[in-house]
Amino acid sequence: METTIAFIIIFGSIVFFHELGHFIFAKRAGIMVREFAIGMGPKIIGITKNETLYTIRLLPIGGYVRMAGDDMDSVELQPGFRVGLILNKNEEIIKIFLNQNNQQPDMLFLETERADLEKGLWIEGYDEEERLVRYSVSRDAMIVENGKETLIAPYDRTFNSKALGKRSMTIFAGPLFNFILAFFIFLMLGLIQGVPTYEPIITDVNKGPAIDAGMQSGDLVTKIDGKPIDTWQELATTIQESAGERLSFELVRDGEVINSTITPEQVERDGHTMWQIGVSYESPRENNPLKAIVFGADQTISWIGKIFELLGMLVTGQFTIDALSGPVGIYKATEEVAQYGVFNLMNWAAVLSINLGIMNLLPLPALDGGRLLFFLFEAIRGKPIDRQKEGMVHFVGIMLLMVLMVVVTWNDIQRFFF
Repeated sequence: METTIAFIIIFGSIVFFHELGHFIFAKRAGIMVREFAIGMGPKIIGITKNETLYTIRLLPIGGYVRMAGDDMDSVELQPGFRVGLILNKNEEIIKIFLNQNNQQPDMLFLETERADLEKGLWIEGYDEEERLVRYSVSRDAMIVENGKETLIAPYDRTFNSKALGKRSMTIFAGPLFNFILAFFIFLMLGLIQGVPTYEPIITDVNKGPAIDAGMQSGDLVTKIDGKPIDTWQELATTIQESAGERLSFELVRDGEVINSTITPEQVERDGHTMWQIGVSYESPRENNPLKAIVFGADQTISWIGKIFELLGMLVTGQFTIDALSGPVGIYKATEEVAQYGVFNLMNWAAVLSINLGIMNLLPLPALDGGRLLFFLFEAIRGKPIDRQKEGMVHFVGIMLLMVLMVVVTWNDIQRFFF
């Protein structure tokens, strides 16, 4: 139960911030946002505020911001189509009824001849006395079909009416907010736990080579083979690169410089050969708000680099599709991380947020990166790609992503339950 709650909170927060980025920049650009959804599938809860429907949906596998004009949601009234109209005191249309099963006393009926519900905002047609009349449409008019009301979207409120820069920023803002969320999580960890100093101070001596060399807890490693060592990462890298060759350590113990010689021993871990001297380490921490900010930025940038490195290994075949994880794999990983406390869960959430941001920036159809790629083509060509062709590419991309999701999820199920 605790794992389920942790998974919902973590994954929900990551998706929320991703969609919040799209939402905020869409609003800043003047784009009408029809729906802000967390989750996919059937609606569980829905609240309408102003022009946006805020929903929580059944399947916790994503979310979306549905923008006017971005989903082919415009209504075209064909010649001969009969509609019911409600006018305000200024003789402007405020409601358009597309079916006739809802009649009201003030409703006018019109057989449409021509209409423009985006740029011109008018409807022209024949009334019940067969006169050709024309009515202006209010900018906040509603279209009513089978009892469902939908606010019309004047062209200047649609996604595709906006300048290329505003459209690009609206799409890029989703992944950007994932990186910002990760930064703030790392920042909070730095403020709460303190910032690691990364000094190569030995915490515990637990294996043969270090014990034989007389290493003790609290020793500070300053040099190896004459090379200055400033961080634990430099210490670990030097040991791995030694390939078992003898190393000369310079240590500081209680203010005294001590020289020691150690030969790393070989170990096999997950099919890889590694070298170790038999010590463990826990970085000292200091409470410094300015260093916490630097720590947050450094960790965010570092993890972005690590994830891109893993993607490169996947592309070059060093990883296979079996190494990928879907919702089931993420759930099981969350279960394991939760055993080590809330701070490890926070770190895990930050890494997942960065991962989601990078995955969405991949130049693949249906992802944010794929849409940004089409915007790049538009900038080069000087005109947009045909919307129907782009829509078809994204549709194919969605289908392929769904197939990939099924394959990855099945691999996860086999890995963890069989």
